[in-house]
Amino acid sequence: MESSSNAKATTRGPSSNQTVQILATVFFNLIGYFLIGLPLAVFPGIVHNQLGLSAMLAGFLISLQYVGTFATRSTVGRLTDTLGPKWVVLGGLASGVVSGLCILEASTHSSATGILVWLCLSRLFLGAAESGISTGCVTWGIGRVGATHTAEVISWNGVASYGGIASGAPIGVLLSHVHGLAAIGLATTALPLMALGLCMLKKPVPVVRGTPIALHTVLRRMLPFGGGLALGSLGFATIVAFITLYFSSRHWQGAAYALSAFGVAFASVRIFFSGTIRKFGGYRCSLVSFVIEFFGLCMIWLAVAPWMAICGAMLTGFGLSLIFPALCVEALKTVPVSNRGAAIAVYTAFLDVSLGATGPLAGLVIGRFGYASVYLLAALAVACAQLLTWRLSVLAKTRRLPLVIESPAGSAPPAQAVRART
Repeated sequence: MESSSNAKATTRGPSSNQTVQILATVFFNLIGYFLIGLPLAVFPGIVHNQLGLSAMLAGFLISLQYVGTFATRSTVGRLTDTLGPKWVVLGGLASGVVSGLCILEASTHSSATGILVWLCLSRLFLGAAESGISTGCVTWGIGRVGATHTAEVISWNGVASYGGIASGAPIGVLLSHVHGLAAIGLATTALPLMALGLCMLKKPVPVVRGTPIALHTVLRRMLPFGGGLALGSLGFATIVAFITLYFSSRHWQGAAYALSAFGVAFASVRIFFSGTIRKFGGYRCSLVSFVIEFFGLCMIWLAVAPWMAICGAMLTGFGLSLIFPALCVEALKTVPVSNRGAAIAVYTAFLDVSLGATGPLAGLVIGRFGYASVYLLAALAVACAQLLTWRLSVLAKTRRLPLVIESPAGSAPPAQAVRART
């Protein structure tokens, strides 16, 4: 009877109170990604049009954020495990404040060099802010509601990240029209400052003590899962970066509808279907998701009319949505809970690499084969991710994939508790 009731508890979704607990930390992730969205559509225009600098420098400025994020991921992960996620989120928000101050300083300069230097510093601090806030919020949320609801925590944080960027970008453009760079800097300083005060009022979760796993061990265990995430994320990167140019090359209208269709599909699945990961398992959900994403990308590649590309973008959004949380749920089973923060940070770094590398790689492919070819490339990458995930599921079933067995209380297990999956 007891085992039966436990099984039912495992498959049941989070209660309304648990959802509130999740959203209480997701709020800070929303603020973090809103800050990321604010300058996204403004900075390239300032660098290229107002300062008269090259488009390459404008792109470099935007990419610096990913450099800051990637460079701080491992440190943030370790601090999450040793200090606790609340303090990492506070550090991320503080870094966001510094980013805003750098923008304000840039607005006081008249020389192109001075403005560019301060904007570059702002991007680096914003990248560090993203690393701290995103990793901390996910780990904090899991600590509040339990590892059983990991998929829901990750899903809601994903909705917050895309929603924050989507809402921040147009508001950033509006603020820049009102009072230029200074308005962006003021907003980027004030918002995380207010969030800092709210975050201080939140209760931290207990830090689970245990023997830290060496970083290279965490990296090795995350590598196959992160590799699948990186390959599967090419669909997102190619749609966001190139769908407008793809429509333009075909003399089509409606590229904005393709982006909207992708975003709505992505968010809808995250909100309404994240519980399927707990019900059917991360591997099954990933494998089905990859198939849907593959056909969506192929539909864009083979499109002969705008509606086909829009439908393909929607299908890609449906497929891509659960890949990050589904693979993450399985990846976290390979490390002790006391190393969860480091694992999430390393796992997410693969997404940073994927998004950062897609632009140059896709540019080479487009230059030789045209815009449509980049969606074939993304589809092939998704197919490789499908094979990799299938292989991982086979290893798990044949007991050749490491699994950490946690104690009932959720404390860190001893070294001998790491064994093959049963």
